[in-house]
Amino acid sequence: MTLDFHTNKKILEEVAIIPSKRLRNKIAGFSTHLMKRIQKGPVRGISLKLQEEERERRMDFVPAESAIKTDSIAVDPETIEMLAALGMTDLPGVVKAEPEIVAPAPAFSRGGGGLGRSFFRSHSLLWAQGEAWSG
Repeated sequence: MTLDFHTNKKILEEVAIIPSKRLRNKIAGFSTHLMKRIQKGPVRGISLKLQEEERERRMDFVPAESAIKTDSIAVDPETIEMLAALGMTDLPGVVKAEPEIVAPAPAFSRGGGGLGRSFFRSHSLLWAQGEAWSG
């Protein structure tokens, strides 16, 4: 198969027995589409020997240095307590870290901190009846 629709159409005409011209053109068009996708990169569901070798090469790759460094793992006091409850206090590399105090993020809204429209709507009956609001 090639990247050219007309060439693929002629190949299908010679190689396969296809009952209609319309079906032959659909098959040729789809095969051309797949060939163009294969040119760009691996295609799910289609296994080519070259793609398999590339995938195996990537899977067999072992980095020189691990991305996960476990020389020392800093954990908060609460995690230390959990590890102690599980009897895992003697894990190598676990270091107690002081918790960082983080200021709460500001709330972005249109206000709403005071008594808004919904409050007045729900309490309008009490005021209409002359009852005092107690909080």
